[in-house]
Amino acid sequence: MAASLKATLAHLWPQLRIVAAVTHGAAALEQAFLLRPEVIFLDIRMPGLSGLEVAESLAEDWTDGALPLIVFVTAYDQYAVRAFEHAAVDYVLKPVEPDRLAVTCRRLQSALAARADTTTTELPKDLIAALAALRGAASATPPTPPRLRVLQASLGATIHMVPVADVLYFEAADKYIKVVTATREYLIRTALRRLLQQLDPGEFWQVHRAVVVRAEAIATAVRDETGKVELTLKGHTTRLVASRLYAHLFRAM
Repeated sequence: MAASLKATLAHLWPQLRIVAAVTHGAAALEQAFLLRPEVIFLDIRMPGLSGLEVAESLAEDWTDGALPLIVFVTAYDQYAVRAFEHAAVDYVLKPVEPDRLAVTCRRLQSALAARADTTTTELPKDLIAALAALRGAASATPPTPPRLRVLQASLGATIHMVPVADVLYFEAADKYIKVVTATREYLIRTALRRLLQQLDPGEFWQVHRAVVVRAEAIATAVRDETGKVELTLKGHTTRLVASRLYAHLFRAM
């Protein structure tokens, strides 16, 4: 599919120079930061990091110049992607049709021309909306697991029963999630995405791709010049960073 996409792009947009083609999400993220492309095509489903996770990581950590224009290649049907059809990011459905890809190329060319004289690092609001829509579409199919009330967390060789009501925040690291309460830290072995499905979204807010915090535990939120937000917690010395992708959660009432 990648070879077919490259060949069709070469025909539709001869001036386009393809600087890399990779086979998994981690490589896509690495090459994006290394090569700083103007346009990135991401398959939603890739080994390791998904295209959605790669896009979220880019949106959170890109600090030098305008974020690359992102095109999602997806098997989701028209209904699932309708929410971001008119956003600056675009999508093409698999199998990729040349006529639809031609529309994408024209949109990209127009967007590149429009941003040629700008150097903004502000995260596009339509990208935030598009990623939120895709997260919803990606999680809409599986049934919602029951809400967690107690975690079975490890501390050395001992399993501790930790009430979710005591948790200040969760932080993902490798294959584990650090569970932080006011007095102790624990480890659980699960994916953050799966854990989020079992938490009440009104109580726990995702503020970074690797961090979920109890809303009531947040004392202050201070935005810096890059758009990120530093959070302080009640009764705890840890400071957390909410990325630009989730900074919209912190606005005065």
